Amino acid sequence: MNLNEEPDNLTWPETHYVFIESVGPFQETAPKAWQDFHQVLPRLLGQNKVVRYMSLYKAGPKIYRAGVALAAPPESLPQELRYEKFAGGKYGRFVLTGPYTDLGAASGRVLQIISEKKIKLRDDYFIENYVNDPRTTDEKDLITEILVPTG
Repeated sequence: MNLNEEPDNLTWPETHYVFIESVGPFQETAPKAWQDFHQVLPRLLGQNKVVRYMSLYKAGPKIYRAGVALAAPPESLPQELRYEKFAGGKYGRFVLTGPYTDLGAASGRVLQIISEKKIKLRDDYFIENYVNDPRTTDEKDLITEILVPTG
């Protein structure tokens, strides 16, 4: 697994976020949430500009959101989707290079690093930012930023 273990700091901007939310164990809910989201996505794309694919999640109550950031508030939002203006904030960034199948192990390692280094977290969503397109990028070259909400 190719994961940096020294996070850098960044400020995530306020984001127009459209998503499907699921609750429960991530290994079950995340794939289904993405499958459901991709079925609805063509109806969203007609009148909205997607700027990035990303998920938001909280480990405590096991909330997972599969979705996209839009350039502006959505127009003609399909009823299966929800919209939220995500506030953003300060995050520590870990970067995984490689297939999405490594995300579970990478997220587990990130949680270990947080505990080992006593990184102070605030009560907010973690972010997975999918930097490149899996349709045009070799699996070994996929980049996912795992962002943890800090101070």
